[in-house]
Amino acid sequence: MTAENGAQGAASPSLNILAQYIKDLSFENPGAPRSLQARENAPSININVNVNANPISGSDFDVVLTLNAEAKDGDKVLFAAELVYGGVFRIAGFPQEHMLPVLFIECPRLLFPFARQIIADVTRNGGFPPLMIDPIDFAQMFAQRVAEEQAKAQVQAVPN
Repeated sequence: MTAENGAQGAASPSLNILAQYIKDLSFENPGAPRSLQARENAPSININVNVNANPISGSDFDVVLTLNAEAKDGDKVLFAAELVYGGVFRIAGFPQEHMLPVLFIECPRLLFPFARQIIADVTRNGGFPPLMIDPIDFAQMFAQRVAEEQAKAQVQAVPN
């Protein structure tokens, strides 16, 4: 056996989706049927995204993607949609320093297309054009979250 063959025998990193699920889904159309009428201006749409991850067992993790979308015409809410979409992932063979990026970048990247389709379907079924959320840069979100955590840690470390 050569050294090259031995390296191939080592466990290579793997990321598997064991399950996907809707944890919570809410759609509100408070002004219906008036909110469904044609309007001159496009509504303002605000979308918030959050990612959380929790260990289930040694190599299994629950990753939850939360999408909140709200459409307003002036100060009137046309619709509000909230989706909490989760996936159970089996992650093996990654170095410890890569675990957070895998959990907060790669896992939500795999969940996003399914969550996006659910939001599009629920807004369409609510009487509006389907809301097709633009792709999300989870790497940028993760970098921003890390920077915020570091800033918090620096503020707490400063004696008063």
